[in-house]
Amino acid sequence: MRNILGREIPKYIEGYGRTKLFKGAFESLGEVQKTSVNIKSAVPGKSKILKSIKEAVDACNIKDGMTISFHHHLRNGDYVLNMVLDEIAKWGIKDIKVAASSIFPVHSPLVEHIENGVVTGIYANYMSGPVAEAVSKGLLKYPAIMHTHGGRARAIEAGDLLIDVAFIAAPACDTYGNVNGVAGKTACGSLGYAIPDAMYGKKVVAITDHLVAYPICPIEISQEYIDYIVNVDSIGDAKGIVSGTTKITKDPVGLKIAKMTSKVIEVSGLLQDGFSFQTGAGGTSLAVASYVKELMKKKNIQGSFAAGGITGYIVEMFKEGLFKCLFDVQCFDLKAIESYTNNKEHQGMSASMYGNPHNKGAVVNNLDVMILGATEIDTGFNVNVTTGSNGIIMGGSGGHSDTAAGAKLVIVVTQLIKGRLPIVVDRVTTVTTPGETIDVLVTERGIAVNPKRQDLIERLKKTNLSIMTIEELKQLAEEMTGIPKKIENDHKLVAVVEYRDGTVIDVVRRIKD
Repeated sequence: MRNILGREIPKYIEGYGRTKLFKGAFESLGEVQKTSVNIKSAVPGKSKILKSIKEAVDACNIKDGMTISFHHHLRNGDYVLNMVLDEIAKWGIKDIKVAASSIFPVHSPLVEHIENGVVTGIYANYMSGPVAEAVSKGLLKYPAIMHTHGGRARAIEAGDLLIDVAFIAAPACDTYGNVNGVAGKTACGSLGYAIPDAMYGKKVVAITDHLVAYPICPIEISQEYIDYIVNVDSIGDAKGIVSGTTKITKDPVGLKIAKMTSKVIEVSGLLQDGFSFQTGAGGTSLAVASYVKELMKKKNIQGSFAAGGITGYIVEMFKEGLFKCLFDVQCFDLKAIESYTNNKEHQGMSASMYGNPHNKGAVVNNLDVMILGATEIDTGFNVNVTTGSNGIIMGGSGGHSDTAAGAKLVIVVTQLIKGRLPIVVDRVTTVTTPGETIDVLVTERGIAVNPKRQDLIERLKKTNLSIMTIEELKQLAEEMTGIPKKIENDHKLVAVVEYRDGTVIDVVRRIKD
């Protein structure tokens, strides 16, 4: 079968089931059903504290074929996923499905568990490093399921992703299971991605290295969701939390792109009091924020909120009064953690509140401007941030598709050529985010506007910016690099890429040797 983007999707996929074809970004909105969760009531006076992860595996009665979940607020500093899977492997348990909101290079021991059949399935919003390479080579028994951040929350709440046991890395936890991310040696800030797991997991285990007397304050994940508590020496390395460059680029090309992008935002008419904004942690994205900051100061504009994974630079804008509040689903650096700890206007949000399309209103729906990156973008404005130029998985949507669907102005910023390869192509290797939700592409050589945004095209014509069609940008890139050789795939399907509504927007196939 082919979905609306012309992508070939099998009717049925082993380890996934019958597929639902992507029909458009907003075709599935309407009334939906949430799942229910059976829980075992706590008995007064009974302790939730266990002596070890081994006891937790036993208490949760983990068996072959179960789905266990983890979150990624400790990012490349996380120890919990590895500790739990190592213990499960010692029990001889097989066919485990790992539902980790994201997987990083630190999780490389997972490869051995894949090879040994301990782990046969993975759900993730993002994957990089050895695990992503192993999946791309077809070592995982069943195709990995790639969600968006909001899509993962939707899948959990809808019962599409049923979690048998959720293991929550808890920077601080009291003796009855109340958890926060702002205390302890591995404080990471907001725990937004763990909240759906806590609410809908059949069993929930808080693993902490900072156990305190009851009650803890503040409470981010409540005792009412926690079955067991395990106190360990360390849940991770706080230094691994830092994401992206967290510094504004000094590269002249990146600065040029950022300057052009800020002009597009200014011309759009959205830069006024109440302005809302989100950008990533990369150097060019932060440079865009820097230019937007100067424009807001010049025009005496106060925004309503900035959102997403919050960086120290966005915190600086907030502290200078440029935004009334911050919505934070995860902290990208230590400055953000400090701000989240100390400022009540720096608010946490769950992954569902952030980007779930099937709730009563996600934060992304109120974004004015979103700045995104791209591995590839095609002439239909479809964007790939899932696979690299070699076809190997190197990322995933994360909040890419969620924010693109919600924001009024969605801008992709990228150099026109990377690694001697054109970024604009006829057809992206993998569709992560559909072109109907992308408004503008800004490169150092010119700006392309999605033809559906004639209003923006007319505004930009009145500037001195170099406005081109996306086909012209593609031709310009190919004149410098030549037309790249197409990647050859074999028949084996290694990943299913779900759009945020649970439909299949694309699949990833193994690369031929």
